[in-house]
Amino acid sequence: MKYRGIFSFKDFYKFCYDWLTEETDLDISEDKYSEKLIGNSKDIDVKWTGERKVTDYFKFEIKVEFQIRKLTEVEIEQGGAKVKTNQGEVKAKVTGTLIRDYDGKFEKDAFRKFLRSIYEKWVIKSRIDQFEEKLFGDCDEFLGQAKAYLALEGKR
Repeated sequence: MKYRGIFSFKDFYKFCYDWLTEETDLDISEDKYSEKLIGNSKDIDVKWTGERKVTDYFKFEIKVEFQIRKLTEVEIEQGGAKVKTNQGEVKAKVTGTLIRDYDGKFEKDAFRKFLRSIYEKWVIKSRIDQFEEKLFGDCDEFLGQAKAYLALEGKR
């Protein structure tokens, strides 16, 4: 997702974090947050990892990367009053991974690895497809919500 325009970085950050924790029930950890001052603007990089155990065997993992470039403070008129906000460019990238056997129960020896391949290929194939579809749907929905949020912010 790419966006260029007016938005409040603080509000956008909070919206994204809240949406991921409330709508997808992920536990989010911030792996990276860096700011670089360039003249009167900032470049910000943010990386999050969100995880949620779905069953004893499956876990959802979503990685989110934000790149905010040329972020500056601007003053706009909103409802007859002057309001401080930001202007800049936002790039967001989301990657979803369905982690299987996250505890490594089937990784102890060659026979168990063999059983795992049969289990995944024949016994729970439809469940894997179902969970992957749900995970990728959540990723798409998040990007759609973030894009819609920025579009609304820019029209104010």
